[in-house]
Amino acid sequence: VQLQASGGGLVQAGGSLRLSCAASGRTFSSGTIGWFRHSPGEEREFVATIRWNSGYTYYADSVKGRFTISGDKAKNTVYLQMNSLKPEDTAVYYCAVSYSVILSQIRMGQAYGHWGQGTQVTVSS
Repeated sequence: VQLQASGGGLVQAGGSLRLSCAASGRTFSSGTIGWFRHSPGEEREFVATIRWNSGYTYYADSVKGRFTISGDKAKNTVYLQMNSLKPEDTAVYYCAVSYSVILSQIRMGQAYGHWGQGTQVTVSS
């Protein structure tokens, strides 16, 4: 499976962006799709994840209530709607998919075997 992330950009604090993660070569069916972010000097951080078949979602505390992850089965695409953005949300955002991750590991980047190329999100204050 190949993942293409898009939708990043420059936005003022309080604004919104919607990231997309499109899959090709294989559908997301039976997969767990996660969003992670990485800022310079920081470790990669889990943001949100969705179980494709069940629709189960899970969020990092830092984004809960502001970000929403969702999937469009017709388009084989996962979205990350980001509202009330803060400067500390600035990072390169990556989507990833695993077809075997267990629930207890969904926050762990190393549990995801396929990654997209990343899209830059910059939030100005």
